Amino acid sequence: MKQDAIWVRPFYYLVVFTVATISLYPILLMILSSFKKSVDIYKDPLGLPSSFSLDTYRTLLSKIPFTTYFMNSLFVSIVSVVMIVVVCSLASFYIARFKFSWNHALFFIFLLGMMIPIKLGIVPLFILMRDLGLINSLWSLILMNTATGIPLSILILTGFFKTMPSELEEAARMDGAGNLRVLWYVVLPLMRPALGTVVIINFIAAWNDFFFPLIFITEKMKRTIPVGMMSLFGEHSADWGSLFAGLTLASLPMILLFFIASKQFMEGLTAGAIK
Repeated sequence: MKQDAIWVRPFYYLVVFTVATISLYPILLMILSSFKKSVDIYKDPLGLPSSFSLDTYRTLLSKIPFTTYFMNSLFVSIVSVVMIVVVCSLASFYIARFKFSWNHALFFIFLLGMMIPIKLGIVPLFILMRDLGLINSLWSLILMNTATGIPLSILILTGFFKTMPSELEEAARMDGAGNLRVLWYVVLPLMRPALGTVVIINFIAAWNDFFFPLIFITEKMKRTIPVGMMSLFGEHSADWGSLFAGLTLASLPMILLFFIASKQFMEGLTAGAIK
């Protein structure tokens, strides 16, 4: 067995290195292309830039209000994630810990949101947002991101709740703690893996959303990054250098978030597997 393990280990490392290289190569190519001019990208799309100049980044910031788009996307993504975490933590705690006859039905109703293609209801949704006065408001995007993120988040958090022992909660209640205090001081600190998973999944979904900002936002200064970057495409040409520069800057928050919460993300995905 040990002799076999000696030969298997190098093969395992080779496979992991190959997969990592294939996964990271598009990101490396995007960063390198952000230093190229459009002509250089057409001539040698896979080659190194002739010189590492920040001209493409300066062109990007002069052509479009990228900073405004960035802050709009950041505001929408952060507020959406906060609302999802608050709502889903309360709902999942109720479903997993309080035994009522309608719990399973309530859980199924939440899961129905994963089965319904929300984009098919865009016409009534647009009418609803118009009647609420939320057209050209970032809150329309926040509400949509919250609504679409709740079903999967409740599925993840409820499953994690059910794997946790209830003895700690009972001990806290014996000391006089109420349900909200038990949730805030006892349960949520133990749920960092599941919360990390929910935060990363929903932040990426809100940050990359193109459809709803395209429908609900028409004012230029209220656009998010995915829609705002479309202005770099002309009728007959595109400024690929500035586009790759914008993509590089737009990827930084997601890369940073994943590095910070990657451990919680992986633990959250595998939570309950042993159980």
